[in-house]
Amino acid sequence: MSEQHSKTRHRRRKTALAVSLPLALTAAGTMAYGTDFGLFGEDAQRTASAASAAAPAWATATADGFASVNSLGQNGTYGGRDGQIVTVRTQADLEKYATAAEPYVIVVAGVINMNPVGKEIKVQSDKTIVGSGTSGHIVGGGFFLGSGVHNVIIRNLTIRDSYQGVWNDKDHDFDAIQMDGAHHVWIDHNDLRHMADGLIDVRKDSTNVTVSWNKLSQNNKTFGIGWTENVKTDITVHHNWFRETEQRNPSTDNAAHAHLYNNFLEDVAGNNIKSSYGNYSRGKTKMVLENSYFQGMNNPVTKDSTATLVQRGNVFSGTSGRNESGGTAFDPKTYYPYTLDSAANVPSLLKSGAGPRSSIGTTSSSTVSTKAATTLTVAKDGSGQYSTVQAAVNAVPANNASRVVIAVKPGTYRELVKVPSNKPHVTIQGTGGSRKDTVIVYNNAAGTPKPGGGTYGTGGSATVAVEADDFQARNLTISNDFDEKANQSLSGHQAVALRTAADRVFLDGIITEGDQDTLLLDTAAKDKLGRVYVKNSYITGNVDFIFGRASAVIDRSVITLKKRWDGTSAGYVTAPSTAANRKGILIANSAVTGDVSASSFFLGRPWHAGGDATLDPQTTVRNTTLSAAVRSTPWTDMSGFSWKDDRFAEYKNTGPGSGSASSNRPQLTDAQATGQEVADWLGDWTPSAS
Repeated sequence: MSEQHSKTRHRRRKTALAVSLPLALTAAGTMAYGTDFGLFGEDAQRTASAASAAAPAWATATADGFASVNSLGQNGTYGGRDGQIVTVRTQADLEKYATAAEPYVIVVAGVINMNPVGKEIKVQSDKTIVGSGTSGHIVGGGFFLGSGVHNVIIRNLTIRDSYQGVWNDKDHDFDAIQMDGAHHVWIDHNDLRHMADGLIDVRKDSTNVTVSWNKLSQNNKTFGIGWTENVKTDITVHHNWFRETEQRNPSTDNAAHAHLYNNFLEDVAGNNIKSSYGNYSRGKTKMVLENSYFQGMNNPVTKDSTATLVQRGNVFSGTSGRNESGGTAFDPKTYYPYTLDSAANVPSLLKSGAGPRSSIGTTSSSTVSTKAATTLTVAKDGSGQYSTVQAAVNAVPANNASRVVIAVKPGTYRELVKVPSNKPHVTIQGTGGSRKDTVIVYNNAAGTPKPGGGTYGTGGSATVAVEADDFQARNLTISNDFDEKANQSLSGHQAVALRTAADRVFLDGIITEGDQDTLLLDTAAKDKLGRVYVKNSYITGNVDFIFGRASAVIDRSVITLKKRWDGTSAGYVTAPSTAANRKGILIANSAVTGDVSASSFFLGRPWHAGGDATLDPQTTVRNTTLSAAVRSTPWTDMSGFSWKDDRFAEYKNTGPGSGSASSNRPQLTDAQATGQEVADWLGDWTPSAS
């Protein structure tokens, strides 16, 4: 574990980032942002009418498939092309224009964190909602299209991470896109993943819907169609990549016409998410399934006794279980024209073409004028500029003034990575469809002998060490796979996966895995501030596996408790080593879970590094779901220091591991809780993806 640090007063920002629970950091842009276009907010940027000759092609794009068919008084689907183009960066502005009566093309130019988590904005008719390049993210919520809503396009967005820690979640209806009785809707080129319920729900006689060129991943109940006794839904589903999805891929119930073609359904070997079934035709559905590619899927194509399903030209590789067809359906070409791609080409076509495109939603007049990030590519197979992550870090110029993105292609990179303090503004980002696709791993422990003599020590054991300010990591796994069982004779089993010793560190959508001391959140020096924001991530370990002296927020994440090397269940989640008058560790809006025994883990204990009695360790756990693994007395002493002399508290936690206030279980009052929010930890820093 790290050394202690001395007193420095934390400057609390007075502007609240959120005012209702559950707490969430609002998107980049919630504060008034000065840009080339002035302030966003009530003065959100507007450009000329999308119907004008100068309008970019993406603002006037129209749907294909059943969304293009004239019916119900609507001639095709063209969204808000007859209205103004507006650029939004906040939830308030997105909601303002999406719910307006008049048409708009709404460009989402940044990350918008939905507050409260699970909120679905009620989109009205005649709207195009489009992400600006790959920067438009809706996090922790989505969109709802109610009865009669029509002519809506949702394109080029990443909608993600309303997941609440329960895989088969029956309590949270947090969808990415839900429609109940809507018609003429086009969902195109989006990245939809990791939601508490469905990625797409087309319900209650919604019809004339086309879903195309989307990535759907990391989800259980993925894509449901129908759920009504009526047989009215007409839907086209083409060129979508389903990956790490268990069921409803899609499940189609009582659809009048369901045309599925050129989709790629992939069950990745060795992954924890296993497919239950692929395309499903139910009830009175008439389905035509053409030129799709099924890789490793269980029960790739199924139908019940009352549905019809016609297959043509599909490829099945490594699949098992039901693969069914039967009956007569319909000829899609009597409704609209379309061209089939060869099924054999579908995997490569979708891996390169599905999801958000940098060319959609961007023009020279609607993009903030800043220096573009430099991108360095890493690939084990030699197809990138570098074959190791460290080689790419080494290539970053010293004291670089602007963002450098190290794009790491899928693979396992067994190496040590260090980002030195003179290389700020670095992002390490996995480019795979899942954060599990790109893995940086090593196996040093505190007691591992160094080549030149001595041992690594706890901090030195880190697989990835970050010492540079303004660092970001996303969409990858950082692991320490030190084998405790095989190294019982070794003194010092602390084995860090990721060590941060810098300020403004943003860890977004990553996995950190280890046993003891997985995630070390440190500062550059005892008198330096070190703020870390961890969002939409997974952290796994067993002993003091979130620890250090940084002011760190774990937000909207899953903390997984792991058994010890000998199969026993016992451990501690946090070990803060906070200086007096500083913020320590805040866990908010998250879930603590894991396959361990009940009442076997403490939420934390005070680490007075080096025996320093002047430290004032702090952990607050609030608005978080606690499994039965958490002890009824969740805090404990450490090395002769009583937790009751330091700062440990909870606020409005839920789940079987939660409990009411007592002398052994302090709870914040409502008034106290207002001073222990995400904004209080981050001060004048608003993390945003870049």
